[in-house]
Amino acid sequence: MIDAYEDPGEPDCRGGARYLWWLVTRQAGRSALGSLISAVWMVLLAAAPYLLSRAVDEGLAPGDPAALVAWTGALAVVHVFNAWLSIMRHRTMTRVRMDALFRTIKVLVGQSARLGAALPRRIGAGEVVTIGVGDVQTISVALTVIGPGFGAIVAYLTVAVLLVSVSVPIAVTVLLGMPAIAVLVGPLLGRLQGAETEYRERQGVLTARIADLAGGLRVLNGLGGKDLVADAFHRDSQRLRAQGYRVGAVTSWVQALGLGLPTLFLAVVTWLAAQGVITVGELVSVYGYVAVLVRPVAFFVEFVYMASRGVVAARRVVGFLRLEPMTDTGTRDAPAEPSVLHDPESGVRVAPGRLTALAGASPADTTAVVDRLGRYTPSTATWGAVPLTEIALPQIRQRILVADHEADLFADTLRELISGSADRDEPAIAQAVRTAVAEDIVRALPDGLDSPIDAQGRNLSGGQRQRVRLVRALLADPEVLLAIEPTSALDAHTEARVAERLHAERQGRTTLVTTTSPLVLDRADTVHFLVDGKVTATGTHRELLDEEPAYRALVARDEDAEEIVK
Repeated sequence: MIDAYEDPGEPDCRGGARYLWWLVTRQAGRSALGSLISAVWMVLLAAAPYLLSRAVDEGLAPGDPAALVAWTGALAVVHVFNAWLSIMRHRTMTRVRMDALFRTIKVLVGQSARLGAALPRRIGAGEVVTIGVGDVQTISVALTVIGPGFGAIVAYLTVAVLLVSVSVPIAVTVLLGMPAIAVLVGPLLGRLQGAETEYRERQGVLTARIADLAGGLRVLNGLGGKDLVADAFHRDSQRLRAQGYRVGAVTSWVQALGLGLPTLFLAVVTWLAAQGVITVGELVSVYGYVAVLVRPVAFFVEFVYMASRGVVAARRVVGFLRLEPMTDTGTRDAPAEPSVLHDPESGVRVAPGRLTALAGASPADTTAVVDRLGRYTPSTATWGAVPLTEIALPQIRQRILVADHEADLFADTLRELISGSADRDEPAIAQAVRTAVAEDIVRALPDGLDSPIDAQGRNLSGGQRQRVRLVRALLADPEVLLAIEPTSALDAHTEARVAERLHAERQGRTTLVTTTSPLVLDRADTVHFLVDGKVTATGTHRELLDEEPAYRALVARDEDAEEIVK
């Protein structure tokens, strides 16, 4: 089984079926052993009717006790050996399943790390959760049926050969039975793939909505939008449930046919055998052979069913693995001196050494500007006279920091969380904590800066998490800081102090914030007012209040909200 530190290999991303086959070939020996054990196990199941028929014809019918004991002993030995094979089959296929599970998880984690900051811009969080939990499990279970599926085919052909010695018509009937079952079940499997694909897509959308609700419930409640979002979530969940019923309807038919058709097949073959001139022992063996076939046929139907589901899940995994991070083709150096950041698409200009604010009714518009200026999405943005796309990406990451208000917080002590990989001295930490008005957070924790913080800051409030993120950004001390809604979760009193201290702390360095808070906007040197992603007015906060009615209405809405908080 794959080691925790072993290279999982290069996955085949040409399709779902090819990815499943790659998982099989990565553990070819174990998969072959599982198939061999399963084949022997199922063939020996068919040996039981043969041994029983010999005991009847050669021992019981002629009254030969020695022959009866010999054949009965052989039957007991076969059953004991087959029980051991069954255990080994289960162990081997469990290892196959676990290897596929951990190998897929490793390639997904590796891909997530490769995408880096581009990950949330390429795929939703709900989709990642659905792939990482549901689809990975489905793929691993699909590989579990490889051994029994192969064994079912071998056992089926073996029984057909054994039946030739009893009756050629019966043997032909048995050989034609499997294709007939495949013809009946095949169309249902095609429908199942379509229904399962749509169900997985709806599930990903709903999971993403749950994640968004969990992160913004307090904000929604404050804005009075909780009921509206709850109604939308209810509609989506009802659609998902209806799609689940459609998947269940097709699945129930597949499973019913998988159990019912072999039983019907057993009745037909047994009736044909009874019409011919065969001995009692041969009749018993025919019934036994066909009764044994019920299990291989059921295994075969299950194999096809699980493989079909596995292909659907593997397609989603392959889709994730095909995502590419933003390519770095830049070879030029960044400007040696502080320079203007310009986004031609929106018209935003960020002057060096000043605090600039972006205000817009749509947070998505202002965030898109930051993504372009931080070079997280393709754009025509420039830094000085140099297009950002032509500058080496490591230089941009070293000098321009995008501080997202929903950035991840990893489990660690508060000191390590805000310092990152660099060693920060106490005065620098104290200054960043003071600027973000986070002194009360440090005082409230039992061990101060050395207190443990849970993953995503779950032991902190929303406002505390936001200030911790701001401390981390300030402590990085970037030449250019692009902060997305850095104070949106703070009360008015705390927000006013953060705005005042941020302006003083970043004096002489380039800073851009996205906000609609009048407390922050009033501290900005320049405010760009965006409508539909374009700059429609630029000036100071007070100038825009006097000259732009739309800006005044936008800011007045936030002022009213702050008065309510007070």
